[in-house]
Amino acid sequence: MTTRTARKPAGRIAFIGAGPGDPELLTRRAYAALTDADQVVYDRGVPDSLLSAIRSDAKEDAQFSPAEGAPGDVAKVLLSAAKSGLSAVHLVAGDPFGHDSVVKEVQAVARTAVHFEVIPGIGQAEGVAAYAGVPLPGVRISADVDDVTNLDFDALAAAAQKGSFAVAVDAGDLAAVRDGLLAAGVEPGVPVGVTGDGTGETQYTTTSTVDSFVAAALGFTGRVVLTVGSDVAERDSLSWWENRPLYGWKVLVPRTKEQAGAMSARLRAYGAIPCEVPTIAVEPPRTPAQMERAVKGLVDGRYAWVIFTSVNAVRAVWEKFGEHGLDARHFGGVKIACIGEATADAVRAFGIQPELIPSGEQSSDGLLAEFSPHDEILDPVGRVLLPRADIATETLAAGLIERGWEVDDVTAYRTVRAAPPPAEIRDAIKSGGFDAVLFTSSSTVRNLVGIAGKPHARTVVAVIGPKTAETAVEFGLRVDTQPQNASVPDLVEALAEYALELREKLAAMPAKQRRGSKVQGPTALRFR
Repeated sequence: MTTRTARKPAGRIAFIGAGPGDPELLTRRAYAALTDADQVVYDRGVPDSLLSAIRSDAKEDAQFSPAEGAPGDVAKVLLSAAKSGLSAVHLVAGDPFGHDSVVKEVQAVARTAVHFEVIPGIGQAEGVAAYAGVPLPGVRISADVDDVTNLDFDALAAAAQKGSFAVAVDAGDLAAVRDGLLAAGVEPGVPVGVTGDGTGETQYTTTSTVDSFVAAALGFTGRVVLTVGSDVAERDSLSWWENRPLYGWKVLVPRTKEQAGAMSARLRAYGAIPCEVPTIAVEPPRTPAQMERAVKGLVDGRYAWVIFTSVNAVRAVWEKFGEHGLDARHFGGVKIACIGEATADAVRAFGIQPELIPSGEQSSDGLLAEFSPHDEILDPVGRVLLPRADIATETLAAGLIERGWEVDDVTAYRTVRAAPPPAEIRDAIKSGGFDAVLFTSSSTVRNLVGIAGKPHARTVVAVIGPKTAETAVEFGLRVDTQPQNASVPDLVEALAEYALELREKLAAMPAKQRRGSKVQGPTALRFR
């Protein structure tokens, strides 16, 4: 019998296109390969935001390093990792085969026995053109260029005559591109768009002509995308990324990271740049006896209803259930009411459908308006469990008692003021560095002012409901907008609508009046 020597499992190499920059445009195949990689070598054109997103989901011991040296040098790094049994990746902006240097790397790897794959991505030029609102129909050219001396300016000139083209280059090469286009016979007045930070949070496009785009793009750095041709004029109707209601707005979100996720995602969808600043920290009650009795009462059938007024209350009860080895089955026979949809979603996450959610105002008053009075015949058990924060108001408990219910008002968790945010955030809050702030409760108003100071007068203030508005006014803040329904989605929607109204008012102003307007923020600056 022949005995074979055990061999180390072979590694593999992937050349991955990151697309035009927005992390959401990374393909599923690329994401899977990146999060499974042991070593990631990345090009300088890959945006920091995309790298951060990959790092957060990557293997704990994955190594990240910039690609350095000639194509042969990068190929050696990848091959060394693969021969050690590791999964190695070269992550490039746009599409791998859009770069001559990467093609040479692939050729070098192909000469070995190491397994490799090429995972395509949307080219930077074509992808950013779509985000800038410039179509490239018909005969078109789109290219990502590392060295402008490789550009075929005659082909570009022909494309400009028939339609439009897009090309991604370094900002420092713009003058060379202009000179090449003019020398190839492109008319000086042909429209040009220059887009910086393509598909990013601060993407910005300036439009001019072939003979003037270098001056118009002063201040642009890094990779930029030029769109050249008659289709650049379509930006007026097709620009969508930079025309979102809150595009470029820096919005302060005074909530814990766990609570802020849904709000921040909605803000980003409208183009805002959210900054999450926790104003409270959640801690267990000082004495757990109340919660222990409440959990025992739930299991023993002591309660007809449990009313949850926050996601934190839901978590507190389920954590206590977990300590005792209980699960959703032990809620059998107990009806559940939730003050709003966010709280209801937290309950549903544990496999239970709430019986009551206010259809109108999602608040204590809204819940009381729909909560039936106690009926001794229909409700043989007349007690309600109300697990809440230590600082909760008495409105709900008092209203339930008026309706004939017995109420066990239990402290499920304590809210304490969070530590102050970093100095730069405190300074931005007080100096007007944020375009808007969203308050979801009276406590977020009190705690934000307490740990960071009062937002500047030019910061737009959006509040979730009337009680929060009252507290904001008490602290000397001007309330600019408030949704009809007290929910996080409606709050973000109200801010977006306010921004659109602001934009319309500014657009209607004469230019001289706009310059004198006290309105601040990105919406105002676009018209100055």
